[in-house]
Amino acid sequence: MNHDHYSDDYLRGIFRRVKTIALVGAIPRPDRPSYRVMKFLQGRGFRVIPVNPTETGKTIHSEMVYASLADIPAAIDMVDIFRRSELVAAVVDEAIAKGAKIVWMQLGVRNDEAAAKAEAAGIDVVMDRCPAIEMPRLGL
Repeated sequence: MNHDHYSDDYLRGIFRRVKTIALVGAIPRPDRPSYRVMKFLQGRGFRVIPVNPTETGKTIHSEMVYASLADIPAAIDMVDIFRRSELVAAVVDEAIAKGAKIVWMQLGVRNDEAAAKAEAAGIDVVMDRCPAIEMPRLGL
């Protein structure tokens, strides 16, 4: 896959398949992008489960925060990553173990090795994009 460009059909296909999203790096502060993106995605009908070990047990937008993907007691379709690029590999390992179908790395986040590992496990990958930008652009 060429991660420098994603076709609109590829991105639309991802959004059609997703119902539940784990948002890794969620922070309960309105000034943070993860907070706003979570709210946006919820407003589009997705269940978004926040993941952040320093916020475990709290809630963000009425959803309980979990320490890790493994701790989430539900199936996850997509993992949306708000972490530095060098920290993505560990999140991808968790996503593979959890059985996620899609790994989405937010704007400015790119890790080609982690993407290749996810793809080898049958996971679709998007890097350096934001679903809160892509969905409106695609008319979704």
